Amino acid sequence: MSPSSSKTKTKSKVRVGILGCGAIGSRIAKSIKTQCQEHAVVTALFDINPAKALNLQKFITQKNVVKKSYADLLSSSDLIVEAVNAPDTHQLVRQALLAKKDVLIMSVGKFIGGASILKLAQQQGVKVIIPSGAIAGIDAIKAASLQRIDRITLTSRKPIYGFTDNAFVQERKINLSQIKKETILFDGNVREAVKSFPQNINVAATIALASNAMDKLRIRIATSPEFKVNSHEIEVEGEFGRLVTRTENVVCPDNPKTSYLAVLSAIRTLKEYFQGVKIGT
Repeated sequence: MSPSSSKTKTKSKVRVGILGCGAIGSRIAKSIKTQCQEHAVVTALFDINPAKALNLQKFITQKNVVKKSYADLLSSSDLIVEAVNAPDTHQLVRQALLAKKDVLIMSVGKFIGGASILKLAQQQGVKVIIPSGAIAGIDAIKAASLQRIDRITLTSRKPIYGFTDNAFVQERKINLSQIKKETILFDGNVREAVKSFPQNINVAATIALASNAMDKLRIRIATSPEFKVNSHEIEVEGEFGRLVTRTENVVCPDNPKTSYLAVLSAIRTLKEYFQGVKIGT
């Protein structure tokens, strides 16, 4: 992945707009300033809560980067980092693509049926960028998808506090305080998993998009008082052979519902995008 050829020729910095200035958007913006300053600059910040954008601007130390509207953010950016996970996330990304902006998507769960967005990006001649996130093995799954995939299972294990405000848990009157050992909260297909756990299982959507085998994907979500980290175990079987990966992730220092690796993955993906060098499938 690389910026457009015109930017490469002039060696101008990629203008980055941050859509959503919460914990994830803020950490990505700060990393662009400290680690990618040779290739990129944050030129626009927008959040439905202006105070978050104004607070982030203090670190960016550039004037007038807080925008009053999403349209202003689009006109001031070459690349949009989506970090909002809002009901209208899909439409916001669509607007960016129609404006011929590349987009890095963090709220992957909103794009479980992502064919229309990917097609729109192709039509507009721009890029949709989806980091691997908090899991290992996406490179191998993408390669395996060129042939038959028979079965994929994702088992996600997270500490109890990660589910305290979850509507699925509340609707089923699951008493988290009564859980004493590993307990399966969900066992089903990826569409239901993403719908029921929108803040916990973006990795499931990433696997679905990478494998192009959504109907073969089974999601299991478990919790226990013994779990201190977020872990994701993937098993894939197909014509290529068998793959098993497991990650045990500490939580992001700014957001306990997000794995730190997910944020680091986004930052690394952006660095490769800016530098025009991509390592891995």
